[in-house]
Amino acid sequence: MPATPTALPPIAGEDHVCAECGLRYPDLPVDDVADQLRRATAVLTDLVAALAPGAAARRVDEVAGWSVAEYLCHLRDVDVVHTIRLHRAQHEDRPALEPMYNDLRAARFGYRRADPAAVVVDLARAVEGFLAEVDSTPSDGWDRPVTRLGEQRTARWLVRNVA
Repeated sequence: MPATPTALPPIAGEDHVCAECGLRYPDLPVDDVADQLRRATAVLTDLVAALAPGAAARRVDEVAGWSVAEYLCHLRDVDVVHTIRLHRAQHEDRPALEPMYNDLRAARFGYRRADPAAVVVDLARAVEGFLAEVDSTPSDGWDRPVTRLGEQRTARWLVRNVA
């Protein structure tokens, strides 16, 4: 069982550029995120449908450290947590956000034992819930600040971070 870290790494900045995929937060309009998330969910659904039943989805990737099932659960949880975070950004003054504690979640909630086909259905629901929250955000609400462990980010960053 992984220990709860005493110090968490900083979260990506407002100007983050992903070295692996080239995603550039500053160049990503909030309006483009819905299409990206829906396309990604469709691709994941197809990939999960093509998986042979059994242990393959639960086998841990030696480089990344998580299995397919664990990644799917994490993606679902990111959408759920960021839905709440985005809601709080619009309804609270500078809310302090709890860290997700990804590895702790994976261990405590048995992500590796999860059924990928069921999780991808949950992921699609979580994406739609998140996008409903994005749609309810007023146009003047994107610069509202949130904090996590003293780091300040915006509501816009929350959406880009999910992408």
